[in-house]
Amino acid sequence: MGKEKRGGKRLNKKQLAEKLTGFFQSQPDATFSFKQIFHSLKLTTHPLKMLAIDIMEEMAWDDFLSKVGENAYTLNTKGQVQEGTFMRKSNGKNTFLPEDGGTPVFVSERNSMSALNGDRVRVQFMARREKHIKEAMVIEILQRKKDTFVGRLKVEKDIAFLITQENLFVHDILIPKKKLKGGHTDDRALVKITKWPDADHKNLVGEVVDVLGQAGDNDVEMNTILAQYGLPYRYPKKVEEAANKISGEITAKDLAEREDFRDVWTCTIDPKDAKDFDDALSIRRLDNKLWQVGVHIADVSHYVKEGDVIDKEAQQRATSIYLVDRTIPMLPERLCNFVCSLRPNEEKLAFSVIFDLDDNAEIKSYRIVHTVIKSNRRYAYEEAQQILEDNGVVDGTEEPAPLPGKEGYKGEFAEEIITLDRLAKLLRKKRFKNGSVKFDSEELHFDVDDKGKPTRCYFKRSKDANKLIEEFMLLANRHVAESIGKVAKGKNPKTLPYRVHDNPDPQKFENLRQFSAKFGYKLKSSSTKGAAARAINALMDEVQGKREEKVIQTIALRSMMKAKYTIHNIGHFGLAFDYYTHFTSPIRRYPDTMVHRLITRYQGGGRSANKDHYEELCEHCSDMEQVAQNAERDSIKYKMVEFMGEHIGESYDAHISGIQSYGIYAEIDENHCEGMIPMRDLDDDYYDFDEKNYCLIGRRHHYKYQLGDPIRIKVARANLERKQLDFTLDDNKERAYRPAPETDKKSKRRRRK
Repeated sequence: MGKEKRGGKRLNKKQLAEKLTGFFQSQPDATFSFKQIFHSLKLTTHPLKMLAIDIMEEMAWDDFLSKVGENAYTLNTKGQVQEGTFMRKSNGKNTFLPEDGGTPVFVSERNSMSALNGDRVRVQFMARREKHIKEAMVIEILQRKKDTFVGRLKVEKDIAFLITQENLFVHDILIPKKKLKGGHTDDRALVKITKWPDADHKNLVGEVVDVLGQAGDNDVEMNTILAQYGLPYRYPKKVEEAANKISGEITAKDLAEREDFRDVWTCTIDPKDAKDFDDALSIRRLDNKLWQVGVHIADVSHYVKEGDVIDKEAQQRATSIYLVDRTIPMLPERLCNFVCSLRPNEEKLAFSVIFDLDDNAEIKSYRIVHTVIKSNRRYAYEEAQQILEDNGVVDGTEEPAPLPGKEGYKGEFAEEIITLDRLAKLLRKKRFKNGSVKFDSEELHFDVDDKGKPTRCYFKRSKDANKLIEEFMLLANRHVAESIGKVAKGKNPKTLPYRVHDNPDPQKFENLRQFSAKFGYKLKSSSTKGAAARAINALMDEVQGKREEKVIQTIALRSMMKAKYTIHNIGHFGLAFDYYTHFTSPIRRYPDTMVHRLITRYQGGGRSANKDHYEELCEHCSDMEQVAQNAERDSIKYKMVEFMGEHIGESYDAHISGIQSYGIYAEIDENHCEGMIPMRDLDDDYYDFDEKNYCLIGRRHHYKYQLGDPIRIKVARANLERKQLDFTLDDNKERAYRPAPETDKKSKRRRRK
């Protein structure tokens, strides 16, 4: 046993372990970094410090200590039984997530008690086997995450089964014949579990709640996606009946209580197939030479009262859902497409933010008021964009157009559109200067026929007309948040749902810095959010147009935290705003309706709202936003696989969009459809997975597949059931030999099977 000298005495491993044990036990709730531990125990020599680190690693292995990050430890006071969330994986690599956010722990299938993804469970940690990972055993299922599941029916002579798409269960769900509700083999169905597995019975038993229809039918498949996420695929009759009773008539009382903007030029700019117009812009020149721009938002809260049947349904849904070929609205159709929608040439009630700006887009004053408006014109984005381009405005430039002159314009109301674009570009330029992160995203779109079959697949990039609307919506959201959040010193701000975005994850930001350095780019590390955002923007500018642009942007996006709703304001990193909320889309987002109600309440002298109630609503809305996004992505995946299924055997130029130990993800350059090349199809070598450098490296020939590399692929398989697209490598013999770099010794090795 090794000994180290300290203060004239030698410390052996046992003595140092005793000192560390006493140190942690004396302060059981504290977390200590290596530096603090070395200082407190007066470990001054390098060998002594290394010995201490080795001992603490062993203590963590034995569950005496818990590791916090890479360089800190705390005493493990949680014991061997803990509660948390069970995460089920189709590959059998199930995990337990402790409720305090600790490190995930592996749970084998035989020790899972058939727990399902998201179930709240109690586990017991198992005795650690030498050279084996930490394992846990589920000893009790405390709460089921869900009890209804979607799948395909298989009806046999004596019994029926539900086969789930996710392959969540070891056994299929048994359904008694009398509980089939008329379902047949290959019908998609929604099934409720009536009996869970126990010690005597390993199968799940269920009953059909709803038969969705035959697999393969477009409507059935879209409804299946919604049902799979517990989302509604039809509107309750009683809610629609309540909405149909709302007249939408504007009374004399309404007019008397509102500012009148009916004679001010106003327009809406939306997607060409939109019907729910929840925002409009007005503009006029004031006598003092300022521009007055009104951001007018549909006044949903005037019609939907808190606690009524429509409000309860909207609150539960929390958001509209946009699948490829349909919208599942948050509000009944009568409200979202007619009564509240800011349709052209109709008088409408709005909640507005009115800005007075000078020619440099400096805001001189603003006010938040209830208004009545009348839109002069409804533009599709493409129409507004065409007006800008017909009048010499170059798309993509951040430089604002010159002030309008007398030479005349091409297009109806062109002067107003060009002026709004000019002011928006000035606002955008200032926003980026102040540290707003610059990402230009692309969206995958499909043209579908009357049966929902995709006929064309393409991607859209935001143009000036889109950015014009975006900029004024950001401006309105920001100033509404400031009107409540910014208060005099010593005063408490009133309750408001904020849209917050935390600083990037430090470790992921460091990964981005190291990864971009491999391509010769320097990303400055910084602890301040403004400097971090400017560093990211500088990197995005530097990589623009380069081969590695897409891959570096992907890694940068992965370093970002998710935005969410909360009453606890921490600012918005991505936008570089100290105060930000959602006010501008109450037809399709419930938080905006919450904000409308609270602003109206506070303007009338009302007291601050209940914090706990609104924080609970914020959490619900954040959760539902994520669920809706997952459903939207699934609908895109389904249409992508359906579209590419018509092109089996065809070859395309692509680039590597993801690297995993089990294969390569590739995105087709032409249409952005993504598929996977399984590891089994890389049959020219044995490949090691270098997770740190996002690449696969051949052992014999040293070929390297790296994120962002161009490759040629052939469409091999299209599995609609699993929404899975498989590619194979086409003729890539021209791929250059690239010697493998020195790889991290901890890189995961993957041998082709």
